[in-house]
Amino acid sequence: MFGSKKISPDVRRTKFTTLIARDVVIAGDLEFAEGLRMDGHIKGNVTGKADSQALLVVSEHGKITGNVRGYDLIVNGTIVGDVIADHFVDLQANAHVTGNIEYSQLRMDCGATVDGKLTRRDAAVPVAAATGKPATPAPAASPARDGHLVPSPSS
Repeated sequence: MFGSKKISPDVRRTKFTTLIARDVVIAGDLEFAEGLRMDGHIKGNVTGKADSQALLVVSEHGKITGNVRGYDLIVNGTIVGDVIADHFVDLQANAHVTGNIEYSQLRMDCGATVDGKLTRRDAAVPVAAATGKPATPAPAASPARDGHLVPSPSS
């Protein structure tokens, strides 16, 4: 029913409690919890509820014109806006994102396109138990050194 592609093992299995059908267009911001499958078009920001491990799936028919924020995001459609994922972004073969993407973990299939900047989010700064002050974080690794793709400068 939702395609034969397996969900990445990094994505928490979530039941889809909401489906936006292919012929539905929503104008306005949308907040969701648990799982949302998007086959229609949303003209507004889409946000997973804070402190939830909400899953957003944008199918090959789905389109979002606005900013997107969620815990896990699986994209096989179109997003025109910035994307922030608290945990995982899976850009499948038909994914087209025009905007910046912030992620903790990223998977990008051949055929997916991003017209924007990819930024890996740092883990939360740990608090030192004795002082109650934030511990000094380790220096961030260069994307070229830790195996992430670095976009080539445009000609």
